[in-house]
Amino acid sequence: MLLQLNIQNFAIVRSLDIDWQQGMTTITGETGAGKSIAIDALGLCLGDRAVTNVVRADCKKAELAATFDTSHNIAAKNWLKHHDMLLDNECILRRVISAEGRSKAYINGSQVPLAQLKEIGQLLIHIHGQHNHQLIVKASEQRNILDAYANHQHLLDEVKYYYQQWRSLSQEAQTLQENKLQREAQQQLLQYQVQELNEFSLQPDEFENLEKDYQRQSNGQHILSETLSAVQQLSEAEQFNVVDSLRSSADKIAGLANYDGKLKAIAEQLNEALIQVEDASQELKHYYQSVELDPDSYSLIEERYSSAIMLAKKHQVAPNALAQFHQQLLQELALFSSDESRLIKINDDIESAKQQYQNAANILSESRAKAAAKLSKMITNSMAELNMAHGKFAIKVSQDKLDHLSLHGHDNVSFLASLNPGQPLEAMNKVASGGELSRISLAMQVILADKVITPSLIFDEVDVGISGPTAAMVGKKLQQLAKNTQVICVTHLPQVASKGHQQLFVAKLTDGEHTETTVTELSRDGRVQEIARLLAGDKVTDTSLANAQELLAG
Repeated sequence: MLLQLNIQNFAIVRSLDIDWQQGMTTITGETGAGKSIAIDALGLCLGDRAVTNVVRADCKKAELAATFDTSHNIAAKNWLKHHDMLLDNECILRRVISAEGRSKAYINGSQVPLAQLKEIGQLLIHIHGQHNHQLIVKASEQRNILDAYANHQHLLDEVKYYYQQWRSLSQEAQTLQENKLQREAQQQLLQYQVQELNEFSLQPDEFENLEKDYQRQSNGQHILSETLSAVQQLSEAEQFNVVDSLRSSADKIAGLANYDGKLKAIAEQLNEALIQVEDASQELKHYYQSVELDPDSYSLIEERYSSAIMLAKKHQVAPNALAQFHQQLLQELALFSSDESRLIKINDDIESAKQQYQNAANILSESRAKAAAKLSKMITNSMAELNMAHGKFAIKVSQDKLDHLSLHGHDNVSFLASLNPGQPLEAMNKVASGGELSRISLAMQVILADKVITPSLIFDEVDVGISGPTAAMVGKKLQQLAKNTQVICVTHLPQVASKGHQQLFVAKLTDGEHTETTVTELSRDGRVQEIARLLAGDKVTDTSLANAQELLAG
C-alpha cells in the first residue's frame, strides 16, 4: 500500500508531505485548487512521461518520491529481489525532473531506466482516471476482465504454450518450404562435389605421406649419388677418409696420454667419435644399398600427389585440409537430407500442436462461459444498486473460426448491456453514456476486488456526472472495495467523500504574486465543514452541517 508521497517544487506545489492510511482516502477541494496534483505527481513516480512545465516556476528541478509498504506484496518483493533492489518491506520510487525536461528515476536509491519504474509501478498501484471506463468497451479489455474474474491463469498459460509451439513449428515449415528450391540447387552441387571426392578418396594424413614419398622419389638419383659420396668420404676412400684419420689421431693421443694424464680424456672422446662415425658410415651404406628407384611407383605417386593439389585448388582449400573438407561436405549433404525428412515430418508435428491447442482452447472456452454467466448476473445486480434499476448486463462468449489460432484462445468476448425496458442487449458503448459506463466499471472493480493483484487503487474523479442516491451508492461501493485494498478517491461528491476513512483537503493559496497548493488531513470537525461546503456551496448553513454530520455517521 501507499504510505507516503513527498512533492517538492512540482507545478504550483512548493513542498508537500502526504501520509496515506489503509482503507479509503478521499481528496476534496475547491474547483481549480489542484485536487489531482498528488495523482499527477504519483503518476510520474510510476513512470509517466515528464514535460518541462511540471517544474515550479523559478525552480531548477522538481523532486517526487512515493513510499510503499511491500510486506504483503509478494509480486513486488520478488521483482525487487530479482533486480537486487529489495529493501526490507519498503519500496521507494523517486523521480527528479529538471526545468529543461530531463529526468532521473530511482528505486530504493538505485538509478534505473524509466521502463523499470513502470514495471514495478504496475505491481504497486493502479490509477483509474476519469476516462479509464472507456477501456471497458475494448474487446481485449473485456476479455481480460472476464479472465481475471474466472481466475484461470493456468488455462491461459496452457493455451499460450501450445499456440507458441504451433507458431514456431509453422514458421519453421514456412522457412524450409521457402528455401526448398535454393536447397535443391545447393544439394545438387554438393552431390557432385562429394561424388568427385568420394572417387578420389583421400584419407586423413594421406597427403602428408604422399608429399614425403613424392619428394623422396623425385630426388632419388640425387639421394643415391650424395649418400655414396658421403660413404666414401667417411670410410672407403683409399687416400683419405674420416674413419682412418680419426683412428690415427686417437692412437696418437692415447700413446701421449701415457706421458701426460691430462690427454686421457681427449683420447676417450676421440675413440667415442670414431665409434659413432663408423656406425654412421655403416648405416649410411646400408641405406644406400636399400634404395631402389622404381619408375612405375614414382609415376603413381606423382599422379596422385598432383591430383590432390589440383582438387584442393579447385575447392580453394589447402591440400593437407582436403580430407577434412571432404568430411565437411558429407555432413552438409546429410543435413540436406535431414531438412527434407524434417519437412515431411513437420506437418505432423504442426497438426499435433494444433490439436493440443484446440483441446486447451476448448477447456478455456468452457471456463470463460461459466464465469461469464456468473459475472453477468453479479454486474446486473450491482447496476441496480447503482441506480440503473432496469439495467441488464450480459457477457457473450463466441468462438472465432476454429482454424484461426491466437495467443488468447479462439473466443470473442463481448460486454452487452440494456438500460431501458424492452431495449435489446447491445454493445455497451452504443447504449451507455460516459457516466453509466463509469458506474458499470466501478461495479466490476468491486466484484473483482478479491482478485486484484495491485494492493492500491486510485480513482481520479470517476464519479463525474452522477449525483443523489447514485452518488451515495457509489460511495458505499468504493468503501466496500476498500475492505480488500487501499482506495484513494479524488471526488467532488459529499456522498463519496463522507465514506472515506481519511479525508484530505486541497487548497490553493496566493499572495498576489505567488500561488501555492496545500494538502491538509481533515479532523472530524474539518470533515463536517468540508462536506457541508460540498453540499451547500460556499455558504454553509446549519442544515448543510447537519446533513454533513448525518453522512459521516452513515
